[in-house]
Amino acid sequence: MSAPTLLQPNAQNQYEVSVEDLPLSCPMPQMSLWNSHPKVYLPIEQTGQAKCPYCGAEYTLRR
Repeated sequence: MSAPTLLQPNAQNQYEVSVEDLPLSCPMPQMSLWNSHPKVYLPIEQTGQAKCPYCGAEYTLRR
């Protein structure tokens, strides 16, 4: 059985996420962590948008 392929962190500037991705963190769990910034949780539930203070990635919540 092979390990799941991890996404490159900070590869995009914009990400669309769903309620299954909550609580939202950057980098997200499916991203490799070894070459990224420290994990930070982003409050996206109320406004539907969040921006990472480390890398500037913007997240939009798909409703």
